[in-house]
Amino acid sequence: MSQNIAIKEKYPPGDFAIWIIIYVELITFGLLFLGYAFSRRADVALFNESQLMLNQTSGFINTLILVTSSYFVIKAVKSITSMSEESVAEANAKASKWLLLAIGCGVAFGFIKSAEFYHIFGEGIGLSTNKFFMFYIMLTAFHFMHVMLGSFILFVIYKKTKRVGYTFGDYSGIETGASYWHMVDLLWIVLFPLVYIIR
Repeated sequence: MSQNIAIKEKYPPGDFAIWIIIYVELITFGLLFLGYAFSRRADVALFNESQLMLNQTSGFINTLILVTSSYFVIKAVKSITSMSEESVAEANAKASKWLLLAIGCGVAFGFIKSAEFYHIFGEGIGLSTNKFFMFYIMLTAFHFMHVMLGSFILFVIYKKTKRVGYTFGDYSGIETGASYWHMVDLLWIVLFPLVYIIR
């Protein structure tokens, strides 16, 4: 039992390798955010005018979707980490339901973002249009790829819960995937107001 308590108190949760990846991703996005901020400062009028072409409503909806998905992932992880030796199957079943909801959110985000890309590109806008749209496309497309990868990771975890693959004291995999997903959510929470709202 003491060994199990030590596992539960492990920090940060999940595999150490995922945290190296997370830190690298945060640094990469941080540099892009700084580049955006400095470029905007050099030509505020251009950035403000270009920003008006974005659909703030879809951006806000996607923010709600990702925040909600993180809640579902938290519930899934809690279902697994709080299991007892007698409730392994039940815990995996609960986690699979929460994960399916989170995956649905990831798919919904992708659908809305794809529709936004379709509209932007349909207007003839691309990386070379101006600096605002260069950063907008780079940041949102890069983040979009992270959402798709994160959704795939959640799907892999979901399949494991369906096989009752997480056992008492052995659930590092779901914590690892959840950590990555929360990073994706955090990045969007910064990206959305920076690109869509701040003027």
